[in-house]
Amino acid sequence: MKPNTINDLLLLLDVGNTHTHVGISRGHLILREKSFPTHWWRENRADAVLKGFVRFQRIDGSCFCSVVPGINRCLVSAIRNRWHLKPLELKAATLTGIGIDYPKPASIGSDRLSNALAASNRFGCPVVVVDFGTAVTFDIVNSRQQYIGGIIAPGLSVMTDYLHQKTALLPKIKIKEPHSVIGKNTEEAMLVGAVHGYRGLIRELLKEIKGKLKREKLPVVATGGYSKLMASRLSEIQHVEANLTLEGLRIFWNLKALSR
Repeated sequence: MKPNTINDLLLLLDVGNTHTHVGISRGHLILREKSFPTHWWRENRADAVLKGFVRFQRIDGSCFCSVVPGINRCLVSAIRNRWHLKPLELKAATLTGIGIDYPKPASIGSDRLSNALAASNRFGCPVVVVDFGTAVTFDIVNSRQQYIGGIIAPGLSVMTDYLHQKTALLPKIKIKEPHSVIGKNTEEAMLVGAVHGYRGLIRELLKEIKGKLKREKLPVVATGGYSKLMASRLSEIQHVEANLTLEGLRIFWNLKALSR
């Protein structure tokens, strides 16, 4: 893989524990995106999805981040066989655009680094990213444009699914905005605990982060599946960016292209 220009048509892939999010970008724009279950890589179904997603467009390059190492070989092989490209992997050892001040950089999820890169590029530093994925993660970039660490908590679905699986009477629920802070049935009570409870958790953790960084005001960016829902009643979150991880991959590629 040899990056040429920032106007290349790129295939971007964010491999998460539950879903793989793919996008096509050119220049400063992500043109389109979609998601499919990550386990499809193991079932040899992902290649057909990628072929249909790209259609007949010529792909000039590819870039990915992954938190499922066992998938990486399948991904690289699929892109090599289909488009004769070696995809560039974003990880701690290859990251550019921001520094890392962390004891074991290789242990940081590459999606978190991509989020941090995108947020700092778009909103300046310091900045905090809250990602509502399988886990709810906080990632912090300081005023020196260094990734300095974060916070990990169970995701909304993980918590509610666990309650359903481990109890006889609690149902599996769909996460949505509860009608009231006092539930009038079991489903509503679970929703209140999940949605309002997580908002309280986020609010308190952001307060602690601001104190640690000695900042009264701090840009906070939300991404991930429940970002829009959770941010709707959290004034502490100023920005919602559904494609933040893909945006970080796009920026990463462009920085690599400009450095050659």
